[in-house]
Amino acid sequence: MKLSLSNMEWKLMNRLWDGGPMTLMELTRALEAETGWTKHTVLTMLTRLEAKGAVGWEPAGRARRYAPALAREDVRREETASFLDRVYGGKPGLLMSALVEDRALTREDIDELSEILRKAGERT
Repeated sequence: MKLSLSNMEWKLMNRLWDGGPMTLMELTRALEAETGWTKHTVLTMLTRLEAKGAVGWEPAGRARRYAPALAREDVRREETASFLDRVYGGKPGLLMSALVEDRALTREDIDELSEILRKAGERT
């Protein structure tokens, strides 16, 4: 799966992942306060996401009920790998170094990262 989502598409997909299948009007109402998007904007984004294979729909009376066609974790994994390749040449050590140098990590962050690395070491 080669998928890249814009920030706007992430907002819409997260709403579908969190809220389950929704009609165009339900989705527009759910996003309106946060984004100010009209139903035309939401429909355009749904059309794009459908073309990317990220969203599907089924009839719901006269409307369509839209739902994610991909699991959130699969999309996160793909986007993370793409970001790592584009920005850090596929080298996770450079990303970790940037995190350490560019911002102060909390003890909780460090503990979480240590646990992730410990688990990775057990698999090799």
